[in-house]
Amino acid sequence: MNDMLEISFWQLVTAYIFIVILLAIVRWRKIPREKEIIIATTRMTIQLVLVGYILMYIFENQHVIYSLIVLALMETFAVYNIYKRSKQPLSNHLKKIIALAMVTGTLIAFFYFNFIVVQFDPWYDPRYFIPIGGMLIGNSMTGITLGVSTLMEGFRSRKKEVEAALMLGATPNKASQGIVNHAFDSAILPTINSMVGMGIVFLPGMMTGVILSGASPVDAIKYQIAIMLGVVGSVSLSVIIFLYYGYKTFFNRHAQLKL
Repeated sequence: MNDMLEISFWQLVTAYIFIVILLAIVRWRKIPREKEIIIATTRMTIQLVLVGYILMYIFENQHVIYSLIVLALMETFAVYNIYKRSKQPLSNHLKKIIALAMVTGTLIAFFYFNFIVVQFDPWYDPRYFIPIGGMLIGNSMTGITLGVSTLMEGFRSRKKEVEAALMLGATPNKASQGIVNHAFDSAILPTINSMVGMGIVFLPGMMTGVILSGASPVDAIKYQIAIMLGVVGSVSLSVIIFLYYGYKTFFNRHAQLKL
């Protein structure tokens, strides 16, 4: 099969017509989003260009330290992004639990995927290490963000229900079980929806990239199935670790609800 077609600079410029169309629509509908769209487009372009050149250097100069540094940066940014996207103030204890869940869940899934499923050599090969790590971390970040939001809103909206259960003798675990289960369901739902529509409604990014690089569609399917299962594992582990420890921060040592 042929190698992937290259896109020239001017061909890439023509793709920005879609941003122009979007700006025209929001202006026509008088939706005040022009500034955000322009900033988002500019940031996306600059960030991707910088990442592209950094990855070129790392790919040409493979070293375990470089791969681990990139992985650490992705984890750090993901945790920071979860803090930033939270609509409610987060306690320091809850922030530590978010970081613990994010790092632990993604690393377990990531290294299992790398050493058991794909088994590439060397294990820190950045062409596999960085993209796979990015996909697992990115999806887990979304899952925990949804879990945090749903958990906090659940305790706020069902405060009286939880307190009533505690007064009747229920443990904090039992009193908050419905809230925790709902948070977990909300966190993993986007991943499940992606699995349902994958292959029929849309072709996922990794599969598209592998096909464009000239690989067989069958090989692309194998990679996509594997990475999707890895994403499910990463999201599930990260979210359940967060919820298992996170709900406890809403109770004091006397098993009383605190908000």
